Amino acid sequence: MLSMIKRLWSEERGQGMTEYGLILALIVIGVITILATMGDTLIEKFTEVSDGLNK
Repeated sequence: MLSMIKRLWSEERGQGMTEYGLILALIVIGVITILATMGDTLIEKFTEVSDGLNK
């Protein structure tokens, strides 16, 4: 039983995947924050482009 606990404690295979998951989560949070902050501006620009193409 003690050897199994030691093996689980020293095993690091899942650690890399956890780190990648955290980095991905931070990137997603950053993108959502940027889009939420600039959302109105982006909608305005797309509307201007659409109106320009429809003329």
